[in-house]
Amino acid sequence: MLTRKQQELLLFIHERMKETGIPPSFDEMKDALDLASKSGIHRLITALEERGFIRRLPNRARALEVIKLPDSYQTSLQPRRGFSPSVIEGSRGKPEPVAIAKPSAAANDEGPQTGHVPMMGRIAAGVPISAIQNNTHDVAVPIEMLGAGEHYALEVKGDSMIEAGIFDGDTVIIRNANTANPGDIVVALVDEEEATLKRFRRKGASIALEAANPEYETRIFGPDRVKVQGKLVGLIRRYH
Repeated sequence: MLTRKQQELLLFIHERMKETGIPPSFDEMKDALDLASKSGIHRLITALEERGFIRRLPNRARALEVIKLPDSYQTSLQPRRGFSPSVIEGSRGKPEPVAIAKPSAAANDEGPQTGHVPMMGRIAAGVPISAIQNNTHDVAVPIEMLGAGEHYALEVKGDSMIEAGIFDGDTVIIRNANTANPGDIVVALVDEEEATLKRFRRKGASIALEAANPEYETRIFGPDRVKVQGKLVGLIRRYH
């Protein structure tokens, strides 16, 4: 049996990963459960791990995996066949966007169903770099990751989003959008020439682009200086 707070946290993590493919931060968990400090979240996470509901993944910042949900909600959280909701793990080699061969018709019957999105260049997870480039090649991703709308891929450069589980060399999958809700991780175009991957916040009439790394400051801009170019829906990683 889970306590009410344990169940609330488990479902919050589950719903956030369904939505974005990335676990929420401890600050987001604390705010969602209306707790006074992150120490309470640490205790709840430990309790859920001890009871077999979640697993902490080693050597990866803020990496959690939901193993199962309460019987009253769902007896098991086994991934749908051929679909990993957050990260596709490639084979060993230099970190680079994963290139997955187009499946044959026979493979489609038995294995993962994939779609293809254009790779549009590099995006800074740090100080903004030059704006998004032109399509260089296509990247294959699970159909379930895409959902409705148009999508594109970008290679991440920099480490400012590591506490959101986004590392240098990852390939992020972005859904085209020109609006965002506070807390969304977005591709933001600054002054029509600098593109960056950050968490979207509002500070009064201004827009804040927030890093997920304490070494980087939150940058504040007037609303006319920032255009949302899309929202993060998933990522692909190749380990070395």
